Amino acid sequence: MATTPIMILLFIGYIIFTIDKKKENFPVPLILIVVGIGLSFIPYFSSIEVTKDMIYHVFLPGLLFTSAYRFSPNALKRNAGIISFLATIGIMLTVLFLGWTIYVVSGLFVSLSLVGSMLIAAMLTPTDPVSIVSILKKSSGDEMMADVVEGESLINDGTSIVIFTVILSIFLHDKTFSIRSFLGEFLFVSIGGMLIGLVFGWLFSKAIHITHHKEYQVMLSIVLAYGIFNTAEHFGVSGVLATVFAGIMLSFEFNRSLQEDHFRESLDGFWSVVEISILSLLFLLIGVESTSYLAFDYWVLASLIFVASLLVRFLIIAGATQTFPVWRHTINWRESLLLSWSGLKGSMSVFLILNLQAQEAQGTELILSLTFAAVLLSLVVQSIGIHPLSKKLLNRG
Repeated sequence: MATTPIMILLFIGYIIFTIDKKKENFPVPLILIVVGIGLSFIPYFSSIEVTKDMIYHVFLPGLLFTSAYRFSPNALKRNAGIISFLATIGIMLTVLFLGWTIYVVSGLFVSLSLVGSMLIAAMLTPTDPVSIVSILKKSSGDEMMADVVEGESLINDGTSIVIFTVILSIFLHDKTFSIRSFLGEFLFVSIGGMLIGLVFGWLFSKAIHITHHKEYQVMLSIVLAYGIFNTAEHFGVSGVLATVFAGIMLSFEFNRSLQEDHFRESLDGFWSVVEISILSLLFLLIGVESTSYLAFDYWVLASLIFVASLLVRFLIIAGATQTFPVWRHTINWRESLLLSWSGLKGSMSVFLILNLQAQEAQGTELILSLTFAAVLLSLVVQSIGIHPLSKKLLNRG
């Protein structure tokens, strides 16, 4: 992408972040997407090409690292059980039940294969609550809800890529699904990414003592965020999980030392700017890119898929939390509904969509349009609804 469009998009993002005064009801990312859709009708912007590599290797590492090192170690300890469940078993069950639901419902409109339906479900399972976590904390006053939503999203990105890759291989090459091979690949990719992230995160937390210059320490954090991502991908394991666990390890190590407050301030100063810059570009580009997919005749089906994704997620969360006593006393049906609503789709879903598009396989046009439409509905409806819903369900304000 040329430099000039990037600068223009960043300036638009700056304007929107600056003038927006109603973040509770209209989250900035939603406004950015709407503006992006409008920009797509201007020839200068409609020619912008958004690639999967751009999102995966440029945007995601920075966003993941920022969220991970800021995530409270104490919050992770307190909610490790429910976060781990939702990001692993929960996401697998979601793909299974949502895929089957899409297959059944789509029969009323168009012919979709079961594997194609599972592929849509796999692209809709990763959550991206970056735009609503702060809203959730302010409107509900419940830190635990926000911590679970944020913690789940950090880990389930890696899980979703593995599931998507397996289903995509079956879709493209007509392979037979094997639970044994799937679990083997899942464990290798996931555990490998986690271990690399933990090791390098620990090494980095020690390496900052080599120099006391804040600028050099921040430079080292850039190397960690992007270097560990690409190193893990080079070895065939999850770069997403490597970056996430490197950030989490960094947070754990710094949480144990009061001497690192100045480093946290420097880190926050740099990565906060990076985060809002990436978010501005990302959501504007999602809006620009989505327009070409949205001119199709199956919006009713896309809406039903979106509703089904919410319903399936709620049933899995409510079922799990009510089945296990350890969660039953802390998460009731109202909080289960709020957790379900908070799992809106975003950058990872768009990356998976662009990944499928890059395959240039026959019969994917409808799958791409249905998925992109469902993602857009999720971003619009769920982000607008999170504030009033949390107020109503948790009886706050």
